Amino acid sequence: MFKSSVSLRLAASVSFATLLVGSAFANPAISAAPAYPGAYYPEQSPLGGGLIEALVGGDSGPVRYATPPSARPQGSGPHLAAYAPQPVEMQRAIDPAYMRADVEYNGSEGPGTIVVDTPNKFLYYIHGRGRATRYGIGVGRPGFEWSGVKTISRKAEWPDWTPPPEMLQRRPDLPRHMEGGPANPLGARAMYLGSSLYRIHGTNEPHTIGQNVSSGCIRMMNDDVVDLYSRVNVGTRVIVR
Repeated sequence: MFKSSVSLRLAASVSFATLLVGSAFANPAISAAPAYPGAYYPEQSPLGGGLIEALVGGDSGPVRYATPPSARPQGSGPHLAAYAPQPVEMQRAIDPAYMRADVEYNGSEGPGTIVVDTPNKFLYYIHGRGRATRYGIGVGRPGFEWSGVKTISRKAEWPDWTPPPEMLQRRPDLPRHMEGGPANPLGARAMYLGSSLYRIHGTNEPHTIGQNVSSGCIRMMNDDVVDLYSRVNVGTRVIVR
């Protein structure tokens, strides 16, 4: 009889534990995580977290969420936060007018020339025979616009960034140097214009394309600057209007 009583208690305990496990996995607050870019994912203990962990190992508190390791910024400091890509929900949509397109072009510039239309926020790579590839760009904010003719003097993939002294005077909070990478404001590629401080470069803020935002540089979406970079060479003529 003693053995029967023990067996009944064990069976009841197993059934209760099975019910609790099923409840935990049915509870979306415990088992599910947001499924959108930049979502947070629940930290799980070896016991599985949530209700079962509370019953077996004590009160674990509310479900905790942590950024996936691949999305965590490297390093620390206010300058990295200032130049890291903004959360998806904070970014405005890119106007479809600024998406890359093959267009008609009736200018007199020769094939291989880059033409920057500053007022309309477009950059054209001229193919000749009345055709060009058009890219949406971000340009200098008021007081930083410029025009002229330059040539590409250097090209760099995932370039480092060293703010010039003039920029540091305006923004002493900026880092003195940033290694190339996704958080770098120069983006995936840079094409340096003559001996000036200006560049055609990518950006970690694609939502700024189509705006007057820079200190005179011409910024492009990373996919676009990679495409343009593959087409041009050192010595390519750049006309900024």
